[in-house]
Amino acid sequence: MNREKIIKIVVEFSRILIGTTFAFSGTVKAIDPMGGAIKIGDYLTAFGLNSFTWMEDILSFNLASIEFTLGICLLLAVYRKLTTLAVLLFMCFFTPLTLYLAIFNPVSDCGCFGDAIIISNWATFFKNVPLLAASILTYIYHKRLTPCYSYRTSWFVVLFAYFFSMAFCYYNFSYLPIKDFRPYKVGLNIPRLMEIPEDAPQDEYVFIYEKEGIKQEFTLEEAPFGDESWNYVEAKLIKEGFMPVIHSFELYNKNHDNIAEAIFSHPQLTFLLIIHGIKGASDTHIDHINNVYDYAVEARLPFYGVTASSEEEIEQWQKDTGADYPFLTADDVTLKTMIRSNPGMVVLKNGTILAKWHHNDIPDEETLPEVINDLDNTPIDEEERTAPEILAERNKQESFAWLRISAGFTLPLLLIWMLDYFRNRHIRKKEKLLITNK
Repeated sequence: MNREKIIKIVVEFSRILIGTTFAFSGTVKAIDPMGGAIKIGDYLTAFGLNSFTWMEDILSFNLASIEFTLGICLLLAVYRKLTTLAVLLFMCFFTPLTLYLAIFNPVSDCGCFGDAIIISNWATFFKNVPLLAASILTYIYHKRLTPCYSYRTSWFVVLFAYFFSMAFCYYNFSYLPIKDFRPYKVGLNIPRLMEIPEDAPQDEYVFIYEKEGIKQEFTLEEAPFGDESWNYVEAKLIKEGFMPVIHSFELYNKNHDNIAEAIFSHPQLTFLLIIHGIKGASDTHIDHINNVYDYAVEARLPFYGVTASSEEEIEQWQKDTGADYPFLTADDVTLKTMIRSNPGMVVLKNGTILAKWHHNDIPDEETLPEVINDLDNTPIDEEERTAPEILAERNKQESFAWLRISAGFTLPLLLIWMLDYFRNRHIRKKEKLLITNK
């Protein structure tokens, strides 16, 4: 095999590697743009750029769409020089950034693959190193890439990929993500996900003590507790034990009592109106929320507002919306993880999540009784404490959603490719005929 063929194979492999990574990364970010905005907010806060947090949503939308567009453009080899240059600049920026994150750890998770795949900062950096090398190769040998579209139609691929991704982001932002990568999935039981098996491995530490200027490490059994001749220095975690899917879930009432366990053990439907932060909460569908509350009161079903906001903000919300329901307080991160809507509603039964509604999706007054009745009659597996019918229906809906999305993206590109192919073939035939006639 000659040198040109080897270069061609390596460059085409690099194109597929980078293109697939970028397209996948952009897709999972677009599935959960609110999660991306939260992660960008963490970055801005970590770097002291709090004044730019108003740009979180804009940056989240654009980062997902730009990554996806670059990935598709590279896979289809459109605008080869510009695309490979953009990818190279992208990697030249993010590779040093991930090295900084790995060393100083200002943000625990880089968020490069959203919540779909969570990897450490060091793993992210080591992932970016070969991608950087591949991006250098594709830029140097961009002419070796085989284009799938002619220069005349490349503009369509770029604009279509970008605006399709932006529309996809907007859909997932305006409703709940079509794929839930977080632990609070519809059909699952929260207490079950918090359980720690009896035989689960525990955290292992070494204890460092100092004596006469010499430091020494001890295990828990060997540590000289109570020996005044040794001075305690620090404890180091050397091996993490079992970590449950949900670390903790606490709901506090006005008396500062954690009533989460009581809510999880309630045999009837329980409605939780989740409001991450009252200041930024939408009041567009207050009537629908109040309709659910009125129904819950009539049916004697528990209904709570849950927020991380202050008492003053809660009082202001009650004044502005006429809310009569009691409020509980919870951790801000927990609420944002639970549902990507502010406000959003979660319906529980014995701790099992039977429904999650974005505020744009809360049933109206006419359909609410039927929806509630269906949820109340949903069977729950006693052993697993899950709702198998809901899980099966959710998986079915996700499959159909992905089928529609895939068709909506690939069919227009395929149509343009066919038109491009036949037009180019017609042009080639015409040019060949002219040459023959000469």
